[in-house]
Amino acid sequence: MSPWRSWAIARHDLRILRSDPVFLVTMTVMPLIVMAFIKPAFGATTVPLAGAGVAANGAEHAVPGVTVMFAFFLVGNVGFGVFREHGWNTWERLRASRATSAEVMAGKVVVPLLTLALQLAVLIGLGGLLFDLNVRGSMPAMIAVAAALALCLVCLGLLLLALARSILQLNAVSNLGTMLFAGLGGAIAPIAVLPGWARAVAPATPSYWAMRGFRDVIAGGGFAQAALPIAVLLGFATIFAIVAGLRFRFDDVKVSFA
Repeated sequence: MSPWRSWAIARHDLRILRSDPVFLVTMTVMPLIVMAFIKPAFGATTVPLAGAGVAANGAEHAVPGVTVMFAFFLVGNVGFGVFREHGWNTWERLRASRATSAEVMAGKVVVPLLTLALQLAVLIGLGGLLFDLNVRGSMPAMIAVAAALALCLVCLGLLLLALARSILQLNAVSNLGTMLFAGLGGAIAPIAVLPGWARAVAPATPSYWAMRGFRDVIAGGGFAQAALPIAVLLGFATIFAIVAGLRFRFDDVKVSFA
């Protein structure tokens, strides 16, 4: 496997992103606006860090919750890059190139992974600067949780790409899944206030473990507290990647907008 061929594909996608970064900018600025509106609501309650013995100002839930929710909105980026190739009639050219199937897909996941990393870094960083989020625990552990989440979401994107036949299907499923995972995982409202059935289902979602990892570190935890959420997120990533690998076919017909 040649990393140079994969990098050539990734570099092409980077040029496309630089030429029109509106979607990424929107998915980074919009959550900051949402944080500004919902932080006071959580600051008026004791829910954000209940049981942690730490004073809360609302940012403890608003920042990680909105960050996790909007990270899921980028799940479709892996698929959008492939559907774009189909719409431009360049997918067959990629298949006919010297790049193997593995090299093509490795190149296609680079930009989605980088955009997720950038989004997570900006939202968590500005969450601290603009909304007084105080990460009392280990910052390296916080970064590790974010990295595990990004990898998990890219693998989920590969799975959706393997299953969707049209870009409209991909867009609809990724948006619906975002709201479902955000709700069940405690990103919209704290787990403690969810209905009993939702609390029972929540651990079966990656968003729950991302929120648990972030909030444990924010409350003062380190790698010991973040280890389980990180391991579960990597487990989800492994399952998504295996199923995507078994289901995806390079000769599948994908219907784009074009």
